Amino acid sequence: MYVIYRITYPNGKIYIGQDRTNNVNYFGNANSKLIAEDFLPLARQSFTVTRDILWSSPVASASELTQKEIEFIRKFSSNDPKIGYNRWPKFREDKVTP
Repeated sequence: MYVIYRITYPNGKIYIGQDRTNNVNYFGNANSKLIAEDFLPLARQSFTVTRDILWSSPVASASELTQKEIEFIRKFSSNDPKIGYNRWPKFREDKVTP
């Protein structure tokens, strides 16, 4: 099963990614340095993240999966550094819809 998922961190920021195995233990490839910058040492002692499946398909091609991932990144603006940890596709404020 192919899935597009959203990870929500305790600070409310999100990361959207794809998983081609639907592995219950997979939490994406968000940039660890970016996330670490948002959490002081005490906040790292214990925290909870949430993983939500936004879309799934048993037959999607790799390109379809990537297109869906981009669609959800843009829908949730997770590439906006104020909202999330995705850095691709590059966020452009002039492309934000009201």
